[in-house]
Amino acid sequence: MTDDDRAPLVLLHGLTFDRRQWDPVRRELAVIDPARQVLALDLPGHGDAPRRQSYGMAEVADVVHEQVTEAGLAQPIVVGHSVGAVVATTYAARYPVRGVVNLDQILLPGPFGVAVRQAEPALRGPDWRRVWDGMLAGMGIEALPAEAREIVTTATDPRPDLLLGYWGEILSGSDEGISTERQRALRSIGERRVPYRWVTSSEPPPRYLTWLTDALPEVAVTVLPGSHFPHLAEPATIARLLATG
Repeated sequence: MTDDDRAPLVLLHGLTFDRRQWDPVRRELAVIDPARQVLALDLPGHGDAPRRQSYGMAEVADVVHEQVTEAGLAQPIVVGHSVGAVVATTYAARYPVRGVVNLDQILLPGPFGVAVRQAEPALRGPDWRRVWDGMLAGMGIEALPAEAREIVTTATDPRPDLLLGYWGEILSGSDEGISTERQRALRSIGERRVPYRWVTSSEPPPRYLTWLTDALPEVAVTVLPGSHFPHLAEPATIARLLATG
């Protein structure tokens, strides 16, 4: 594959953050893959992107596609971190892509879904920030390099409308329904032979890995131990991974 026909990269950040999270990776890519087209977006309701009444995954994916089209890009490799990886997976099931890279996002609610549902009353009240700060405390931020910690703590705007909106399917749906929807998306991706890579910060739970490979047998799994923010913890590693796509 020549430089001219490589797929552009579309980078999608995680919940409450914005496109600045990709600055370290973009700097690395500028050195090792300077000809690659790279588009880092603010997800709806984040950064400079307008707020919306709802943030369903299909709706968000459609907004992302509008931005991709406006940028003149076609069939990108969609890279998503955390909830951005759910958006990337949904996007890839709906639109032509050349690949998907999922940075540290399990696609089923599991224990996280239980925690979000239990926290719903607090999320809808004045104590919502305690819930979010408690979740951040388990993301390995303290182990990040200084610049990365600065990005995580400053390039963010947590709000209850974002948390409730992007977690809406967990709060209003069932684990079974979400599993069915995710399987449908992954099978659509697999049937079109779209490469899908999952970069995870810990060894995959066997039961989840069985579910994932049943839906997407050719998924590539990369274990990169450490923080929930692999693109900030090891931007050179992630850049090299993306440059090979």
